[in-house]
Amino acid sequence: MQYAESILELVGETPLVRLTRVTRDLGAADRQPLVLAKLEALNPGGSVKDRIGLPMIEAAERAGLLRPGGTIIEPTSGNTGHGLAIAAALKGYRCIFVMADKQSTEKQSLLRAYGAEVVLCPTNVAPESPESYYSVARRLARDIPGAFQPDQYHNMENPAAHVRTTGPEIWRQTDGRITHAVFSAGTGGTISGSGRYLKEQNPGVVVVGADPEGSVLSGDTPRPYLTEGVGEDFFPGTYDPTVVDRWVRVSDRDAFVAARRLTREEGILAGGSCGTALVAALTVARELTESGAGKDAVMVVLLPDSGRNYLSKVYNDEWMRANGMLGMEAGDERVGSVIAARHHGEHLPSVVLARTTDRVAVAIETLQRYGISQMPVTERADDAVEGVVGSIDERGLLERAYKDPTVVERTVGEVMARPLPTIGVDGTLDEAFAVLSGGASALLVVSEGRPAGVLTKLDILEHLAHRPGHP
Repeated sequence: MQYAESILELVGETPLVRLTRVTRDLGAADRQPLVLAKLEALNPGGSVKDRIGLPMIEAAERAGLLRPGGTIIEPTSGNTGHGLAIAAALKGYRCIFVMADKQSTEKQSLLRAYGAEVVLCPTNVAPESPESYYSVARRLARDIPGAFQPDQYHNMENPAAHVRTTGPEIWRQTDGRITHAVFSAGTGGTISGSGRYLKEQNPGVVVVGADPEGSVLSGDTPRPYLTEGVGEDFFPGTYDPTVVDRWVRVSDRDAFVAARRLTREEGILAGGSCGTALVAALTVARELTESGAGKDAVMVVLLPDSGRNYLSKVYNDEWMRANGMLGMEAGDERVGSVIAARHHGEHLPSVVLARTTDRVAVAIETLQRYGISQMPVTERADDAVEGVVGSIDERGLLERAYKDPTVVERTVGEVMARPLPTIGVDGTLDEAFAVLSGGASALLVVSEGRPAGVLTKLDILEHLAHRPGHP
């Protein structure tokens, strides 16, 4: 028989899974890095914080700071509380968790489900304010007999747990081939501990920190933000800045839209901090792809928790709209993502061109073969955009052939219409929509001086109907 003696034995050894759909618009597939997500939501308490709960409690027991019948008090965004609550439930400790009131109701309810007490404090106050959840937790720990505050922000058992578990797991699971590791950071324990271990194995591993806008970890000016569990308005003692090679700063909106993409495209129910990490990972992966350095790169992005804790927020369209997170994605999306999504999984070239010297009958056969309605026309053999001199479409050809059947024997150069308007692959859907609304039937999408696709009104309509994060 195979079984664990307690739920605590099931913490860690979370799997890696390859991300293939959210990466499809990064560029040529053979130039992309291998992007792997480490699924910390599969820990018993649903997050990476399960890894630090028991070690902090056992260290306090060894030091005589926590005795039978004692009370654990901790300021938490929720996930560390869950990890502590699981361990405390088996060991018989009372728990009081102090949270900022921006944390989701799911997190609060889950803590209470484990038998913990929850104290809520205002979010938008300075850390040193008597009302902050840090100050309230310290006051309760001081005033309640037998109380102990693990203090995940300064307790070195926090990063040490990741030196012992998370880092070695990633190294072993990638067979030591990892080149880039991406972590969203809060206390800094995960990125510092995991990153330190990975760099000890290979100093060339690039450690990337993902940070919300408004967090001081990446050097931003402290201000309120909505993403939970990551970022700080002070520098925790558990954070080692020497481990982090670079930071990627991420907006709330980008983080939440990315989390919804993970759920709808990869089937990974992800929290907002996962979205933060994903945006950073895709940013670096795109740079590697464009530079040609991605082919041999192996990237691991740690996804800290599950989206189950955020059903009332990130996955609630009304909440998203009320906070300005929905209703804006489409206009800011890039044309390239629409083209990539449209051709994903289809046996269809990214763009089909006609030659000026082709017979019209051949061009018609090409339109039928690929099920397309129009083609740019080029006079050159190298497909450079400078050679595109016109366009043809099935409607125009039909009208001409119906009136004069001999048209099919002419060359395309004789019957072609004006070239399609062009737009760069990095152009926004707002820009594309403006041109198409002005009367153009389609746009020629250009990337690095070459045609990359043809974008029609129907393409945009289908994309809006199926795009990730759409209500």
